[in-house]
Amino acid sequence: MKTTFLFLILFLLSATVFCQKRNNEINHYIFPEFKKGTVHMRKGGTNVSMLNYNSVTEEMIFDSNGKKLAIGPVDQIDTIYIDDRIFLPLENKFIELLYHNKYELFAAHKCSLIDPGKPAAYGGTSQTSATTSYTSIMAGGQIYQLALPEGIGTNPYTEYLLKKDDKLSPFLSIRQLSKLFDDKSDLFKKYVKDHKINYEKQESIVELIKYMEAQ
Repeated sequence: MKTTFLFLILFLLSATVFCQKRNNEINHYIFPEFKKGTVHMRKGGTNVSMLNYNSVTEEMIFDSNGKKLAIGPVDQIDTIYIDDRIFLPLENKFIELLYHNKYELFAAHKCSLIDPGKPAAYGGTSQTSATTSYTSIMAGGQIYQLALPEGIGTNPYTEYLLKKDDKLSPFLSIRQLSKLFDDKSDLFKKYVKDHKINYEKQESIVELIKYMEAQ
């Protein structure tokens, strides 16, 4: 009985460590591994590569025999398809098309790095060392790998963009989105309340946009 209990504890600890390591590996890329994608150029022609999107540098990365390189020039690219997902260039970066009809909804995938820094006096941390560490990660090309150096945390997040009346407006919260529907404020608030819309759930944002489009 004791042996079984000990085995269970070791298994849970191993699983936790694995999950933590796995999360640290993939959080700054939107896919857990590089996937076959198709790049359509503005002047015609297509290229097929193993692709992934780096949300820290906001670049589309391709794997060339193990070497990670950014696709460019971005202004010469029309569309990128990875599985059933569509990416379009915008201001030298890429955004993902989530919904297309009268309104268009896009996602800009972003991620900030969290460096705890080195211990400083009185139990604090050194911001200077954190900045230096971040700079070395960028300069050393480590940011392009799936695995980040140990101790570096990630904070992935999504900035949405809504194209409405030919104007592209970014928003980072339901509150900011509500301002784009001032003319239908009551309908917007009721739908958000009734359906418990969560900014972190992409599907619920898409359904909200569909609903407002139909009003």
